[in-house]
Amino acid sequence: MKRSSTKFKNSRSLVLSAPPQGPLAISSGWRRLLVGLLCLGATIVAAFALLSVTAEPPSESMKEVWVPAGEFTMVDDEFDDAKPLHKVYVDGFWMDETEVTNEQFAEFVRQTEYVTLAEKPFAGGPPAAGVFDGSKCPRGEACRDCRNWWDYRAGACWQHPEGPGSDLRGREKHPVVHIAWEDATAYAHWAGKRLPTEAEWERAARGGLEGKLYYWGDELCPDGKWMANIWQGAFPTDNRADDGFTGTAPVKSFSPNAYGLYDMAGNVWEWCADWYRPDYYTISPKNDPQGPESSLDPDGRDEPKRVQRGGSFLCSDKYCNRYRAGARGQGEPKTGLSHTGFRCVRSAP
Repeated sequence: MKRSSTKFKNSRSLVLSAPPQGPLAISSGWRRLLVGLLCLGATIVAAFALLSVTAEPPSESMKEVWVPAGEFTMVDDEFDDAKPLHKVYVDGFWMDETEVTNEQFAEFVRQTEYVTLAEKPFAGGPPAAGVFDGSKCPRGEACRDCRNWWDYRAGACWQHPEGPGSDLRGREKHPVVHIAWEDATAYAHWAGKRLPTEAEWERAARGGLEGKLYYWGDELCPDGKWMANIWQGAFPTDNRADDGFTGTAPVKSFSPNAYGLYDMAGNVWEWCADWYRPDYYTISPKNDPQGPESSLDPDGRDEPKRVQRGGSFLCSDKYCNRYRAGARGQGEPKTGLSHTGFRCVRSAP
């Protein structure tokens, strides 16, 4: 390598030191002037090119909220998997103020070139994801089979929430969806954070209000005001959108809880770190429970499940009211749907 480099330097030196020859030869002074003019011209062209480019503003950084250490009661008597009542203590931690938004996830993808599970082929088929579509259910009749309102749609992913033809324009501040548990943990690692444990999530959601049904109190709609983005009407065919939204809502569309956290109920389901077992509360330790070592599938399909919390815009008081502060949810960790997102936490140093 040294030899070729030396040879290059020597040959370049010989060329530059050779005297001009012939009638078209240019003196060294004129040559320097010509080079200077060319450089000036290139600079002007580059400047005009930069002026014609519209710079994209950086995505809004995530604000964190402090959740203080303390003991609280985990329970919701309406659901078998949220019993029995038990006291839990968790250390203090920082939690993302909102669910991770489309623009924040886009920045993660831009920097890492990460590809979500929904964007990868699966079982020999094309990339696809589950999109909510209640149009196949007959109106005015009970529709309890979830296969009637989920469409496994090719091309659906976080960038195209309803599939090909849909995009994120106007939804930059909406929570990112079609996020599998693996995708959420990858983002959290990149951000220097982690997913919350189920106990941490509930501690945060309750906002210090012990024994309340919702993070704002015991009334679902106090003084006629909707406090979360959920379903109003006959699910899954008629959504009156009394809260102002038929799908996801921009984060911070509703009032925060007492800790300053937004959308701890409704909008999108949020992944937790824990494996899911419907009987875990019978054996849960008191101090900083981390969840069971393995999962137990309540549906009997032998599919491992991870805990989800908070409910989504598809939950209603007539069908799924797991937006309550103590209610639990669960999902197959390799599956992200059009109502599944996440937020992160960070341990205190």
